Amino acid sequence: MAFMGDTPYMKFPFRVGESGVEVSDRIRHVREQVEQVLYTDPGERVFRPEFGAGLRALVFEPNNSALRELSRKRLTHSLTEALRGEVDPRSLNIEVQPRNGAGSELVIVISYTLTAVRHEERQEFEVSF
Repeated sequence: MAFMGDTPYMKFPFRVGESGVEVSDRIRHVREQVEQVLYTDPGERVFRPEFGAGLRALVFEPNNSALRELSRKRLTHSLTEALRGEVDPRSLNIEVQPRNGAGSELVIVISYTLTAVRHEERQEFEVSF
């Protein structure tokens, strides 16, 4: 009997190696899902137009508190929807803050707990303007 954390998932971005399709374990798969949500623009996926947080679009916006709060809300909504069933929604915490007070970079910190395996995870992303 296989443990739920041992199930192989197709790696993101999709790759084919010498032995076939490359795979990730469950914990890495959820990390890759977070990256997909962050870097996919809403409307980019044909059959899921609501998918994505559009992080790349922030490059063209002013780095101020209103943008950070809007980004945090957009990310919370997008990640809650995309990670339903994988992540305990009560554990999802998103922080959007300037890097060391610099006006040209944002730091996005995402933490969550995987529902099935009770594994806590924390990821940090930097966005430069």
